[in-house]
Amino acid sequence: MTPRSLFARVTLIIVVGLAIAQLLTFAAIRYERGMALRELMMTGIERDIASSIAMLDHLPAAEREAWLGRLERRNYRFMLGGGVTGPQPASQQSQEFAAAIVTALRPFEVVKVAQSTGDDVRIEVRLTDGSPVVVDARRVGMPVSNWVVWVLLLQLAVLGTCAWFAVRLVTRPLARLAQAADELGPDLKGRMLAEEGPSEVAHAARAFNAMQRRIAGYMAERVEILAAISHDLQTPITRMRLRTEMMDNEKDQLKFRQDLDAMNALVTEGVTYAKTLHGATEPPCRVDADALLESMVADYQDSGQPVHLEGRIGGPVVTRPNALRRILANLVDNALKFASDVRMEVRVGADRLVIAITDNGPGIPHDQLEAVLKPFYRVEGSRNRSTGGTGLGLAIAHQLAIAMGAELSLHNRDGGGLEARVAMPLQRDPAS
Repeated sequence: MTPRSLFARVTLIIVVGLAIAQLLTFAAIRYERGMALRELMMTGIERDIASSIAMLDHLPAAEREAWLGRLERRNYRFMLGGGVTGPQPASQQSQEFAAAIVTALRPFEVVKVAQSTGDDVRIEVRLTDGSPVVVDARRVGMPVSNWVVWVLLLQLAVLGTCAWFAVRLVTRPLARLAQAADELGPDLKGRMLAEEGPSEVAHAARAFNAMQRRIAGYMAERVEILAAISHDLQTPITRMRLRTEMMDNEKDQLKFRQDLDAMNALVTEGVTYAKTLHGATEPPCRVDADALLESMVADYQDSGQPVHLEGRIGGPVVTRPNALRRILANLVDNALKFASDVRMEVRVGADRLVIAITDNGPGIPHDQLEAVLKPFYRVEGSRNRSTGGTGLGLAIAHQLAIAMGAELSLHNRDGGGLEARVAMPLQRDPAS
């Protein structure tokens, strides 16, 4: 699998580059050794062979056999009598090697030059008394010592380790910046980065901290404006409500009262939605979630609402109870507007808790399932404006779910109706 993090990619590139550099160095060493060997062979071995042939020529024929072992070396040896058979040297190196030996053997007569095995050559020389001598010369390589290979590997390991630490030093500030950005939730209370280190890192930290402060200021200002508007609208709404009570026409009085109630609900829900954008200020605590759900369902049933509970959690959990109650209440209230049967289903996994609000209503078009979570968005048609409402219930539930680390999603059921699913990490109380 290809590494996706910047740290892994840069480290991999550096290590691969160092490995290639080491291989090139090793190849250069081997090439230099080969050139040195070739130069050595072309300047020394032919003189040694010529000296040995001259010595054999001066020895009596009966003593030459005893001297063959003394004159033999690692890269050449001599044989008395016999002949040379086989093809001429084929490679350029073998030809140059054989030509250098033949030149050094003058004035002795060279009868034939043949290739033995590999780049080895076999040369038949005739001494002054006519006796044949076969020279078997071989090109001996100059191998690289094992310690050189281990030194190169150790050097690669050291350079790779240094590269790893260098890349980590460079990418660590980026990791801290990414972590701080992830921690910046709806409550806008992310931690401030330390404005230190290299100039580029310090500048990025200062810019990020300033951005956090600006966003927090904008959000606070927006909530203050909405709160002020809500407070200022309460007075004219109250005056209009009093004047409505003094109207003689009961039909018009009822219509005005409904409009005023809608205006009051819109102002209240607008302020509530703005507050949810600041995240959950409620601290998590230990709560009996089963009792919380049962009490909510009991309240609905006492008021004659068709709400039923299915499933149990089976123990206390750590969550924000008020935020969870508000989320579920908004979802149940939204379902009751369109359905005659609403169920609250509890599904418990190994590390995940899902609470689903299902209904038998008309559902929502698939392409609008995400859009209805936006503020003031209403679905035309089956779930239309005739049911009233401000269009903020689902938006408030969505923002509260984000603030408490949960996920709210809507799904159309196969048998008809809608399922609003709240999924959250299951944090059980350690004491239980």
